[in-house]
Amino acid sequence: MNDSSGGSGAEDIGAWLGRQLRRKGMTQTELAQAVGVTRAAVSAWITGRAEPREDKKRAIAAVLGTDEATVHNRTTDAVTSLPVQWYHRPAHADGGREFGNAAAFAFDADLAVLAREATQNSLDERHDPTRPVRVRFTLEELSGELLVSFLDALKWKELEPHYDAAADQNQKVSRVLAEGLRQLRDSGSLLLLRVEDYNASGLTGSDYEDGRFAAVVRRQLDSHKSSNSAGGSYGLGKATLWATSRLGLVLINSSLSEPHQGRTERRLVGRLDLPWRTVEGSAYAGPAWLGEPDTEPEYEGVSRSWWADEETTKALRLERESSDPGTSFLIVGAHDASGEAETLQAMHDRLVTALADNFWAAMTPGRPSGPLLESSVRTLRNGSVVVPEQRVDPYEHQPARTRALAAYFTGTTVDELTGPEQVAAARVPLRVPPLTGESSRNGTTHEAVLLVTPTDADDPEPNQLVGMRGNLMAVLRRPVYQLPLGTNPFQAVLLAGHATGNESEDVERAEAFLRASEPPEHNDWNKTEELTATYARGARQRIEDFRREMNAAVRQLVGRRQENRTGGPAVLRELLRLDKPHGSGPSRAGAGHPSIRHVSGSVDHQGRWNVQVEVKLPPREDPWVLAPVAKFAVRSGGRPTVEWAELTAGENCRIDPGTGTVHFDPDVREASFSGVAKHPVPASRTRLIVELQHPGGRSA
Repeated sequence: MNDSSGGSGAEDIGAWLGRQLRRKGMTQTELAQAVGVTRAAVSAWITGRAEPREDKKRAIAAVLGTDEATVHNRTTDAVTSLPVQWYHRPAHADGGREFGNAAAFAFDADLAVLAREATQNSLDERHDPTRPVRVRFTLEELSGELLVSFLDALKWKELEPHYDAAADQNQKVSRVLAEGLRQLRDSGSLLLLRVEDYNASGLTGSDYEDGRFAAVVRRQLDSHKSSNSAGGSYGLGKATLWATSRLGLVLINSSLSEPHQGRTERRLVGRLDLPWRTVEGSAYAGPAWLGEPDTEPEYEGVSRSWWADEETTKALRLERESSDPGTSFLIVGAHDASGEAETLQAMHDRLVTALADNFWAAMTPGRPSGPLLESSVRTLRNGSVVVPEQRVDPYEHQPARTRALAAYFTGTTVDELTGPEQVAAARVPLRVPPLTGESSRNGTTHEAVLLVTPTDADDPEPNQLVGMRGNLMAVLRRPVYQLPLGTNPFQAVLLAGHATGNESEDVERAEAFLRASEPPEHNDWNKTEELTATYARGARQRIEDFRREMNAAVRQLVGRRQENRTGGPAVLRELLRLDKPHGSGPSRAGAGHPSIRHVSGSVDHQGRWNVQVEVKLPPREDPWVLAPVAKFAVRSGGRPTVEWAELTAGENCRIDPGTGTVHFDPDVREASFSGVAKHPVPASRTRLIVELQHPGGRSA
């Protein structure tokens, strides 16, 4: 039977009492003798078959050296003297060696990726659906006495031999560790990045069994997410926390949404990811954990999470501002591997931009229950403010897209754009195929929602389509092609699955289908192994159909205002020409060669040509590799070649940034890409020609 005398958060007395005996090093027989009962009676208490009487509880409290309230409430351990220690996993007995965590290489270790992955996980774990989850990033540089105090609390001297051994190897991870150690020792400073969320579930569950805690701290490739609307599904995102640390070290403090061992606040643990190493003649497999030595026979000596006091939490820079459930991750030795953010201000700005780019929709107000997310970034140096806390405002960073989504939330969309602030809406069908083995042959049709609104002329990325589902994280990003010349700049937003705000069977099926079509980066809807393994034949074609449907719907909405402008403004029609290469004679598309079918373009605010190119491709099993070439059209002589400032892949192709070539997918008939041409003179004074050439220089 379970003890019902404790408070609502009390742990079962059997589990609690058994742990206290192990922590004290006392046997059941010794307790029985001390409180005047039989060994069988103590066994019955611990296995839950019986409950001690009140007088025996008082006797148990005396034996454990605590008060009666501790035994009655059971929200804390009576024996709290076990020392916190680092436990390093011993090397594999079969001689196997890992020289780093492979999951950490699934993404780039830069701050933008970290912000995306960490915030996505927080959104997936939102606890109270009537409130937003709040995510805050805190950069802090430590030096001097504060650094010394932090390293002492971290038990750095115990770690240094392991770091030195791990860094002294000719491996990729070892070189990163060596640089982290060098910077710490030479500069006398250390950069910390704390990622904390509030109104999230927290790391609930056992240290070892299935649950949120074990999925994050103990396991790899365990996402522990069953909802179709969750952003993550591979269990890789958490690895970005460790990958962002030059030292491979993350400390954790979690406030739980449901009690564990009768408690909810200040559940601490640390995890260190190092490569295989030998220290003082002993070999170690890789990871290590900071925690309390476990007393369970199965895990004896292994470091597990512990319930820390406020002083320890503060010393480890892990204090939380409230008891609201959620988790704080402290990345020790944080850096931006992209090299684009080296100063504190640059790192601060990169985090803000990443949050705005990926989660502007989740932060948009207008939903009946409010926004899903609030986010902010602040930067400190030794506890003093360097950059004040900056709350990310979606209207500031994504004004047109935010306006479009807010209009949908408030029901103020229109069918046709006739004004600069309007938002037009249309439906886009997504035909979800049946699951493998399902009897239905047709599947389900889901109606996604498309929103289009004008944007400012100085928008750096106009005419873009952003798609999302579930928790409103931006997934699909792509330019819209085949637009009439003279089309006013716009932004388009596609809502699918739960992002539509609807609840029905087709919504659930669309969520599951799109989730299965997302790669680990969750930045596209495309063919994946999970998609082809889970769904009936033709699943990839349904994704391609969905892409075409959404693009066609955008063109229809923006084209209504352009109906009387056939071909666009005359000046642009004259300046932008689609020419065949010199000496090519008649079109050779019919002879089995790629050809440019259509080019559209506009002049941006910097005076550069922005062109969208549609290509017709003959059927071929192997991919085509071609070099797009931009040239000035001149009256006589050779046409000067213009360099590309940037090239962006569209449908059915990819760009090789090293060679500037376009790789077209095999077995496709149509493809598209876009480019921005560098200009020594304003584009308004030039005519531009686009050719496709073989990488060696011959025209296709």
